[in-house]
Amino acid sequence: MLTTLKRIVQEMNQIPALDTALFRLATRVKQTLSVDSCSIYLADYDTQEFILKATDGLHPDAVEQVRIGFSEGLIGLVGQREEPLNIVNAHNHPRFKHYPEVKEESYNAFLGTPIINQRRVLGVITLQQSQMRRFSEDEEAFLVTLAAQLALEITNADIRGALTLSNSTDNIARQKNVRGIAGSPGLAIGIGVSPDKSINLKNWVVKRTQSPQDQIQLYRKGVEVTRGHVDALSQRLDDGIPDDVKSIFQLYHHLLDANSLGREVEEKIRQGWDAASSLKMVVESYAARFQAMEDPYMQERAIDIVDLSDRILANILYEANGQKIAEKAVTEASILVADEVSAPMLAEFPRDKLKGIISIRGSNNSHAAILARAMGVPAVMGCQNVTPALLEDKEILLDGYSGEVIISPERNIKTEFIQLIEEESAIAEKIDAEADKPCESVDGCKMSLYINAGLSAEVELNAEQIGAGVGLYRTEIPFMLRERFPSEQEQVLLYRQILEAAPSLPITMRTLDVGGDKPLPYFPINEENPFLGWRGIRLTLDHPEIFLVQVRAMLRASVGLSNLQIMLPMISTVSEVQESKRLINQAFYEISDEIAESGQSLIKPKLGIMLEVPSVLYQLPQLAKHVDFFSVGSNDLTQYLLAVDRNNTRVAGLYNSYHPAVLGALYDVVQKANQSQVPVTICGEIAGEPAGALLLMGMGYRRLSMNGFNLRKINWLIRKVTLDECKKLLSLALTSVSQEEVFVHLNQYLETKGLGGLIRAGA
Repeated sequence: MLTTLKRIVQEMNQIPALDTALFRLATRVKQTLSVDSCSIYLADYDTQEFILKATDGLHPDAVEQVRIGFSEGLIGLVGQREEPLNIVNAHNHPRFKHYPEVKEESYNAFLGTPIINQRRVLGVITLQQSQMRRFSEDEEAFLVTLAAQLALEITNADIRGALTLSNSTDNIARQKNVRGIAGSPGLAIGIGVSPDKSINLKNWVVKRTQSPQDQIQLYRKGVEVTRGHVDALSQRLDDGIPDDVKSIFQLYHHLLDANSLGREVEEKIRQGWDAASSLKMVVESYAARFQAMEDPYMQERAIDIVDLSDRILANILYEANGQKIAEKAVTEASILVADEVSAPMLAEFPRDKLKGIISIRGSNNSHAAILARAMGVPAVMGCQNVTPALLEDKEILLDGYSGEVIISPERNIKTEFIQLIEEESAIAEKIDAEADKPCESVDGCKMSLYINAGLSAEVELNAEQIGAGVGLYRTEIPFMLRERFPSEQEQVLLYRQILEAAPSLPITMRTLDVGGDKPLPYFPINEENPFLGWRGIRLTLDHPEIFLVQVRAMLRASVGLSNLQIMLPMISTVSEVQESKRLINQAFYEISDEIAESGQSLIKPKLGIMLEVPSVLYQLPQLAKHVDFFSVGSNDLTQYLLAVDRNNTRVAGLYNSYHPAVLGALYDVVQKANQSQVPVTICGEIAGEPAGALLLMGMGYRRLSMNGFNLRKINWLIRKVTLDECKKLLSLALTSVSQEEVFVHLNQYLETKGLGGLIRAGA
C-alpha cells in the first residue's frame, strides 16, 4: 500500500497544473481501492464553501459548479469535525444533503477525510460506493495518509498562484501572502522586477572541444572582463556604505584569481571540455559542497560562487559569438526579485528605483542581506514555494521586519500599509533626531546598548556611534571563510583590528562556536541531531590545540589594550568552565612570558559564559564563582526550552521568545545573577525588539546586545517609558497563558503611549 501511495503522489507531482493533477489523483485512487467514486473538494474561505474540484464517479458537469457551505451536508461535517467520517449508508445520515448535479443517488457507502495543513482545513477527499458497507481500516488509513500529502501540494499551489477558487471571470489578481526571513528592516511598496538569468551554468549543456588552447584563452578573457565588471559594480555602491561592507566584493576577486577556480577550470579544458563546460563542472562541484552544509552562512557562499560563474559564462559566450544578456529597463519603484540575489546584482540595479529586495533562497547572513542593511533597503530572504515569475510585474508589499510579502494586495491592505510607511518615516525622523541622547528612561533607569557583530565590529561600530561596545563578536565567521584553520598570526591581525576599532569600549569575543549545525568546510561533522551534538565548547575542549591557538591570538591582539572580554559558548556544566579557565590561564602565562622583555602590558581579560542550555539555569550560583559575567543567548535558550528547531518551517511557528515560560526563565536568570552580583547581558533577538526591550528592562536587565540597526530605535524607545511601567507590563506578561496574550498586553501599552507604530510597522 505504501508503494502505491508513493507512486500516486509522484504521478501527481509530475503534473504542473493542479486542476489536472487532482483529476488524475481521483482516478488513480478510485482504481487502486476499487471504489465507485473518488472526489476532491477544496475550501474557499472567501465564500465559506467547499467547491468540487475533481471527481471520477460523480457527474463531470458538477465540477466547479457544486458548492457546499462549510456547515452543510456530509462534506461540511467532515470539515467541521476535522476527522474522517465513515458511513455505511450516507442517505440515512441526518446531515446528508442531496445535490442533484452530482448524480450520486446510487451511492450509499461514504468515507470523507479532511485535507489539513497547519491546522487549517483546505478541503475534503471522499470515497463512495453503491454497496452498503463500512470502509475498512486500511482504506481509511490510506485516505488519511493521502490527504496529508495532498495538503502540502495544495498549499504550495495556492502560494504559487496555481490554485483558483473564485468563479469570477475577471483578471483581477487575488492577494497572496508569503512568509520569508527578515533580511533588512523596513517597509516597501513596488513592482516586482526580476533580472534576466537566461544565460546560466545550470542550463548549459556540456560540450567537448578540439582546440583546448583557444578555449583557455577564451576563459581567461571572460574572467578578465568579469573582473573589470565587478570592480565597476563595487564603485557604484553608495558612498555612505562602509568600506568593509564593500569588501564583500573581495570574495569575488579571490574566486577570479588564477590560483582559485581558474587552475581547476583550465585543467578541465585540457582534458577536452570547452571553456563553458569546464567552468560548469568545477563550479557545480564547489557549490554542491557549500549547499550541503547546514550552516546558512556557508550555504550563502554557494550563491556567490554560482552568481560569479554565471557572469563569467555570459562573458565567455559574448567573446565567442557576441551573445549578450539584454538589460531590463526599470522605470518605476521596484522590488528586486531573484532566485538568489547576489551582491553584484544588487549593485547594478538602479539605486533610485530600488525600494526592496526579495531573494527566493538565502538567509540574513547572505551578502545581499548585509549590503541591503548597509544601504537601508528593506529585504526578505528565503521565501518558499514561490518563483520570480509569480512576483514579476506584480504589485508587492514587503515587510523587512517580519519577513512577510503580500502579492497583489487588496485596496484596504495597501492603504493600511501606506499609512505604516508614513508612520515609520515619522518615527525614523524622531529617532535620528535623538540618536546622540543617553539611553535612560523617563524616571532615570540607565541602560547600556551593545552590538552583536559578525562581519566586522569596526563596520558596525562606525555605522552606529551610540553603542556601548560589542556584546558578542562571532569569531567563527573568519574560520568559515577559509579553506583551513586560520593560523595564530592571522587571527591576531583580525582581532587586533577589532579591538582597536573601539579601544575604550568592551569587546566581547566568543570563542569558536562551530560544529553540529555550523560545520567548517575543512572539518565536517555529520550528526542526526546537530543542535544537541558536538558543538561550541564541547568541540573546542575536545580539541585544545584549536582552543589554545585562538585564545593565544586573542590575548596577543590585546597587548597594550584593556577592552578584551572572552565568552564561552554552549556551556552546560561547571567542569567545562573550569577546564576552559585552565587553558586560558595557560595561554595567558605563555604570552606574558613572551612579552616580558618588551615592556608591553597584558591585562587578563574578563571571562563570561553564554547561558543558552537550560541546565545552567539551575547552576547559576555555582557558575557565578568562576566567571566575571553572564550573557544570555535567548535564541538558543528559547529553542531548547520549547523543544523547537527554529530552522524547521513546520514548527517554526511554535518558536517564540515571548512564550510565558521563556519570559519566566529570563526573569529567573537576571534575579539569580543579581543575587550573585554577576553582571548579565542578553544578546538574543528579543533584546533588539521594542516590546522585548521593555520586558527585559522590567525584569532587571540593564545591558542589551543587538544588531546594529536596532540600536537607535531601542535607545529612543527607552527614553519614552518609565521603569515602573515596564515592571507592570512584565507582571501582566508573566501571568499570561500564551504568547498571544502577552502581545495583547504589549500592544495595548504601546498604543496608550502613542508608540504603536513600532509594533504595527513590524518592529
